[in-house]
Amino acid sequence: MVPGLLPEAGVSFDPTRRRILLALPALLSLVLLPGQVPTQGADAKSGHPLGLPAVVAPKDNPQSPAKIALGKQLYFDRRLSADNTVSCADCHNPAKGFSNGEQFATGIKGQQGGRNSPTVLNAAYQTFQFWDGRAGSLEQQALGPIANPIEMGLPLPEMEKRLNAIPGYKTQFQQVFGASEIRASDVAKAIASYERTVLSGNSPYDHFQQGEVEAMSEQAREGMKLFFGKANCAACHAGPNFTDNAFHNIGIGMDKSE
Repeated sequence: MVPGLLPEAGVSFDPTRRRILLALPALLSLVLLPGQVPTQGADAKSGHPLGLPAVVAPKDNPQSPAKIALGKQLYFDRRLSADNTVSCADCHNPAKGFSNGEQFATGIKGQQGGRNSPTVLNAAYQTFQFWDGRAGSLEQQALGPIANPIEMGLPLPEMEKRLNAIPGYKTQFQQVFGASEIRASDVAKAIASYERTVLSGNSPYDHFQQGEVEAMSEQAREGMKLFFGKANCAACHAGPNFTDNAFHNIGIGMDKSE
């Protein structure tokens, strides 16, 4: 995070750099690990986790309990993959921070992609979706992995046909969207609605921000001073979700010929 933070070979370790290395992990452990969600530690007025702003849904896809429940069901349903072996949750696993804990994502037939699975946690606040930002909303993102041949591998027309043949889904979609036929666009809306409820807040840092000084250890508070001060991590990792939602060239790969 700080250029030259680690010493070169044969150079003594600056005490200030040592303090930075020791203090920052303590802070990050308090602000980045998932906290409890709305049932405890929630903002009393909004119901969302402490420290996070209200989630704003698109005007054409307002949240509702029935739609969220439908989206959750779809999220965990492996029938949305070509061979019924992969669901959204297999790559974005709640038990692994809504990611997959691996270097690369693995789809149908054991195929591996070129990137790992970004977490769904707090994705509701992201300006862009996917690592390269090619989707501008959760709705735009939701169908990509389903149709991708090395992820879930199910063409969208085939997905619609498959879901329309399941009486339970037909009834649920009718109740939620009022349409006689299940459409891919409504599948995306339902999954996105569920993903907008996958939130992580109510951390010790959030309680500290509310005036509970003892919520953070002394070492973590020292890390916070560095994070927002001398180390200047907050130049990019800013706001309640600790990101500026932007892309930055940090020089990785500059020594490569191509």
